[in-house]
Amino acid sequence: MATMPNMSETIETVSIPPRPKFWARELPFLVIPFLTVSGVGYMSMTHKPIVGYWELVALFICGTCIFAGWHNGSENKARWRLVWTQLLHWGAFLAAMNLVFLPSVQAVADADSTSLIVLLLLALGTFIAGVHTASWRIGLNGVVMGACVPAAAWLDQSALFLSLGIILVLLVGAAALWAYWRSRGHS
Repeated sequence: MATMPNMSETIETVSIPPRPKFWARELPFLVIPFLTVSGVGYMSMTHKPIVGYWELVALFICGTCIFAGWHNGSENKARWRLVWTQLLHWGAFLAAMNLVFLPSVQAVADADSTSLIVLLLLALGTFIAGVHTASWRIGLNGVVMGACVPAAAWLDQSALFLSLGIILVLLVGAAALWAYWRSRGHS
C-alpha cells in the first residue's frame, strides 16, 4: 500500500520580503515640497539668501532621485550609471546656484530675486531629474516648485495686503468668539 507524502514536506515556503508601507515609500517625495516651501517662506521673511539650506535641499533631492530610479536598473551597471548621472546633474545645479550667490552677481540682484532664481533652478533641476529617472513623482515635484516661483513673487509683493487680511480675519474671529461667549451668559 502506497503512502501519501505529507503535504508540509513537499511544499516549499517562499518568503517574500515585505513591501515598505505607503508612507515610507512616499515620504521622500512629500518632504521635497515641504523643504521648498519652508525655504521660500524663510527667504521671503528675512530677505536673506540661505545658500547652505538650498545646497542641502539639492543633495536631498539627489538622494531621492537615486532612490526613485534604483528599481529601474536591473543590473549593477545601470544602477551605477544612475548614481553618476544624478551626482553630475546635481553637481551642475549646485555650481549654477553658487554662481548666483557670487558677490558680483549679488551686487546687481537683491535677495528676493536671488531666492526666485535659486527656486527656479531647483525646480528645473528637479523636473529634468524626474525625466531622467523616469519618476513622475520627482517630475511633479519640479512642476510644483516651478509653480512656487510666481506664487512667491506674488506673496512678496502682496505682503502688506495679506497681513491686513490676516489681521481682519483675526479681528472678525475674536468678535464672533466674544459674541458667542456673551450669548452663553459668560460676562
